[in-house]
Formats: sequence, structure tokens, C-alpha cells
Amino acid sequence: MAAAGADKALTALSRLGLGLGGLAMIPSLCLFDVDGGQRAVVLNMLTGIEEKVRGEGTHFKVPWLHQPKMYNIRVRPKLIQTTTGTKDLQMVTIHVRMLFKPDVAGLPTIHKSLGEDYDERVLPSIANEVMKATIAQYNAESLLTQREQVSKEIREAIVARASNFNILMDDVAITHLTYGKEFARAIEEKQVAQQEAERQKFIVMRAEQERQATVIRAEGEAEAAKMISEALKQHGSGLIDVRRIDAAKDIAEALSKSPNVMYLPQGQQMLLNVGGK
Repeated sequence: MAAAGADKALTALSRLGLGLGGLAMIPSLCLFDVDGGQRAVVLNMLTGIEEKVRGEGTHFKVPWLHQPKMYNIRVRPKLIQTTTGTKDLQMVTIHVRMLFKPDVAGLPTIHKSLGEDYDERVLPSIANEVMKATIAQYNAESLLTQREQVSKEIREAIVARASNFNILMDDVAITHLTYGKEFARAIEEKQVAQQEAERQKFIVMRAEQERQATVIRAEGEAEAAKMISEALKQHGSGLIDVRRIDAAKDIAEALSKSPNVMYLPQGQQMLLNVGGK
């Protein structure tokens, strides 16, 4: 009797343990969590993808019947590089950086038509197509002078194309723009030629200014000579005598201040003898 009672007790205890174990497995089988920055698309094994998108938090599911698929809805960067030709047949390598995220309402469509790697399937193809089509409308030199306009056209076209696939673009920008070696060398030679042309232009302008200064100086000297000639006609040699006296005063003043001159000998023909005697 004692052995039979012990067996019954052990059986009841094992059943209780199995029951508790089963209850403990229910949360892992019937519940799933959606973390911050994520959304869940639920695949119903009977009806297909459900249109309702699960947000952050804990949600109920039926084991085997419901299979949740997680999607990251944070903004993520993607860099696309392509080499294409310009309108004047110059090769250009362009890098475009895109900040994208999925449209939450369109996640069921994304999962059905593209899958979890939707960005790798869509973004490289549309970015390359848009960049090549836009660059082909500009000359190589225009890409430098009108870079802002080119970036704007590429951004608008990529945003419009990505929206058709339920992908939202926060920003699209050109990060690098490089040319082939031949065009880079041509630009350098053009810059050197422009600098040389500016230098020659400066030389010509300086020569013209010097010529004008010479003409003005010659005209001034001619005018002065004319005035002196007229003064001589009117007053005779008086003007010359005045100039001689002024010169004699300057010489006398300079000699008087010189420590090497002790006296002035008499009888010497000097400008001090203003009378010429």
C-alpha cells in the first residue's frame, strides 16, 4: 500500500511538472516582442501577409500559424558610386550618399514584392539610372559650375523613384565628383593659360599707364618750357638772373653748413658773383 501511494504521488508530481513546464513555454511560443526602431510584418500561414503592421511592444501570435518578420525603420545611409559619361563624352565618377527608411504603411507590400533586403534590390538600380541620365545632360565643366543644380535634380528624381517602392528618402547628396586624367590635365592647362593671359593683360595695362604718364610728363615739360619762353620774351633775362640768384643762395647756404669749408677765397669765378664781374 505504501509503495502504491508513493507511485501515485510521483505520477501526480510529474504531471504537475509537465504542466508547469508547458505553461512556461507558452510565452515564448505565443508572444513576440518588437523593439524600438522596428516594426513587425506577420505572415499568416493560411491567408498570407497581414496588412496590419505591429508596432513596438509585446504581441500575441498563434504558434506555427503566425510568423513575424522584423523590419528596421530607422534612417540608414547608403553610398552609391557610378562611372558615366557627360554630354561632351568625358568620363565622370560620381558618389551619392542617400539616407533612407521604409514607409511603415508599405511594409506589407515591401515584404511581399521585395523581401527583407529591399534596399539592396532597389536603391543601387534606381540611383545608377538617375545619375547616368542626369549627368548625360551636362558638360563636364558644367558639373562644377552648376553642382547645386545637378545635386537637386538627382535628389528629386531618386526621391520620386524610391517612393514607388515604398522607400522614403530623408536626404540625397553628391559627396564626390572626379574626372578622368585627360580632363583633369585639360583643366590644369586651361588654368595655366588663363593665369598667363591675366599676366599679359596686366603687362599691357602697365605699359599703357606708363605711356600715358610719359605723355602727361612731356606735355607738362612742354608747357613749362612754353611759359619760360614767353616770360623771357616779356621780361628779357631777368628770369634767368632770378633763377641764378636762387641757385646761388642754395649753394651758399649748403657751403655755410659744411664743416669742411673754412673760408671762401676771393677772386674766384663763382655763382656768388651774380654780376658776372
